[in-house]
Amino acid sequence: MKNSTTKLLCLFTLLLLPAQVLAGEVKLSVAASLKDVVNELTDGFAAKNPGVRFLKNYGGSGALAKQIENGAPSDMYISANLEWMSYLKNKKLIEAASIGTFTHNTLVLIGSSGKKVSGMRDLSKLERIAIGSPNSVPAGAYAMEAVRRSGTDKEVENKLVLARDARDCLNYAERGEVDGAFVYRTDALQAKKAAVLFTVPQGFIRG
Repeated sequence: MKNSTTKLLCLFTLLLLPAQVLAGEVKLSVAASLKDVVNELTDGFAAKNPGVRFLKNYGGSGALAKQIENGAPSDMYISANLEWMSYLKNKKLIEAASIGTFTHNTLVLIGSSGKKVSGMRDLSKLERIAIGSPNSVPAGAYAMEAVRRSGTDKEVENKLVLARDARDCLNYAERGEVDGAFVYRTDALQAKKAAVLFTVPQGFIRG
């Protein structure tokens, strides 16, 4: 994470909460990978504003965007990437002026099998690798992009286990059901058994 919790709280308050939202229920649609940071931020905000109650719906960014498109009520959409935010903006379901970035993350590979891997080109040593479904989970899309750019796509294409979101990937690794799982570093911080095997180089991911 590039920002401290204090800075995130300020940005969350200024960018995501209009001044008039001071009471009542606020419905949030939040990328599963941001669950912990959003819980921390909303708890802090609610403590200072007792009249506010947050109703949170966590899931893959793409799945949440589709829910909103299909009429699911949501006051705020917090995505793990800009693509799905732009998708809703183009559908005129989000106001362009309301879009802002309040945190950054890093993609890592975690595992608990004890297999030694130190970079993308070691993925061939693993038998099962969990990634979020690339069509709806930004972490999965980033992971697939990194796999392609590292030239290991042919070696691992039959080893991939698709998960519904980054947190599911973490759970696969925690239970030892896969040798490795691509998750955000913030997800890895919640791991009790799985450890970070390596950080995906930024050069393998666009942006």
